[in-house]
Amino acid sequence: MIDAKGAVVLPGLVDGHVHPVFGEWTPAQNAQGWIGNYLHGGTTTLISAGELHVPGLDFGALTPELVTSLAVVSSATTGRSRWSGAKMHAGTVLLVPGMTDEHFDRLSAVSARIAKFIFYPLHENPDEAKQYVRQCHERGIRVKVHTGGVSRSGASRVCGYETLSWLQPDIAAHISGGPIPMSDEDIDAVVDNTDFYLEICSSNNYAATLRVVRRLLDKGRVDRLTVGTDTPGGTGVIPRGMLRNVLFLSSICGVPPAQAVALASGNTAVAHGLDVGRIEIGRPADLLLAGPIQGSLRTASEAIAHGDLLGISYVLVDGAIIVGGRSEQTPPPVIIPSLDKSIRF
Repeated sequence: MIDAKGAVVLPGLVDGHVHPVFGEWTPAQNAQGWIGNYLHGGTTTLISAGELHVPGLDFGALTPELVTSLAVVSSATTGRSRWSGAKMHAGTVLLVPGMTDEHFDRLSAVSARIAKFIFYPLHENPDEAKQYVRQCHERGIRVKVHTGGVSRSGASRVCGYETLSWLQPDIAAHISGGPIPMSDEDIDAVVDNTDFYLEICSSNNYAATLRVVRRLLDKGRVDRLTVGTDTPGGTGVIPRGMLRNVLFLSSICGVPPAQAVALASGNTAVAHGLDVGRIEIGRPADLLLAGPIQGSLRTASEAIAHGDLLGISYVLVDGAIIVGGRSEQTPPPVIIPSLDKSIRF
């Protein structure tokens, strides 16, 4: 039993947009151990937006067999194990022209969760693209699409409101930039005229994020938001990335603190078909014990609303203590819970 001593208990954060490769190594920043560092930053679940940083992957020569096999291998390796205790959902296929039912059946057989349009020529093949969305949905696979300007790869396709209006994905990735957003006019049109989830990421344009969130708040549709970091990549490796997203949503965009936490946990989980991110009986016990840092404000809610980082003391995944007593990625909170090992339930 853990005596929280008045510290706040939060659901583990859910990063809806990461780019893993193999285990905890990322060639994008030549870094090892990044997943464990993210766990210490409060992220207990990570969802791949495509394993596109595999060394030697030629974005100009992607074939249906290659992208399907890459997703299957990623699911069976990086997606099969817990890394430093965190839950990693890997095996997101990068959609290309020419895919058949056989390819989608192979993805379904390994319980692929996400398919992504990023290098696909949407303007050239709208009928096939819409067919892919149907084929994915028939197999319980959600569809995400890269939006805005080109990515770090330089090979991704520009995507704005006109494309999204007919494609109708489940999630529009990094709607406010990853790193370049669509135009302000397109952002407004997407918010006003569509109903799918809109993702914001740490690799964003800050002004565009503010525009998206405030417009959704005005319409009472902040429930459409899902949150990620879009890392590792050109933005770097950001262990506190999801915590920083929570702080930006609340202190700059005006989202109430508890709601900002909910967006970065349970709401992101729902958008991706996961059962994590909520503190409820019967849910996975992925929990954070945290609180204000010395020199910050008096309550956790006040700290979040002010944009102050929280200090994490404990991280639990499925009820098991993964981080105990002190996070390696945050300063210590003023209140540090204590563990009584003599009590068992």
